Amino acid sequence: MSSGVILAGLALAAIGYGGRALMRSSKTIGDTLSKSIPSSAFSNSKYYRGGFEPKMTRREAGLILGISPSASKNKLRESHKRIMLLNHPDRGGSPYLAAKINEAKDYLEKNSRPGQ
Repeated sequence: MSSGVILAGLALAAIGYGGRALMRSSKTIGDTLSKSIPSSAFSNSKYYRGGFEPKMTRREAGLILGISPSASKNKLRESHKRIMLLNHPDRGGSPYLAAKINEAKDYLEKNSRPGQ
């Protein structure tokens, strides 16, 4: 009976050391792979890289809503509605992103050029 417990303990120790060695080697493999992939591989992405600016600008508002900063009010409302349907907090979206989307819409409506 005691020899079975000892064998089980040795097997668990071997599994633990093997897992530890695997985890250590996977870090070096991951570092090697990440260095071999050029950063330009993701440059054709349709998503904007970078965070939000401290103060909303026309450019940032246009990027958030996916429209030109000089777009018409109808296009602005349609874009806002489409994006809010996808990111609304009641449907599992982020409250922060919803606030930024609303801020972008308000900014562009408030600062729209006359005649649009």
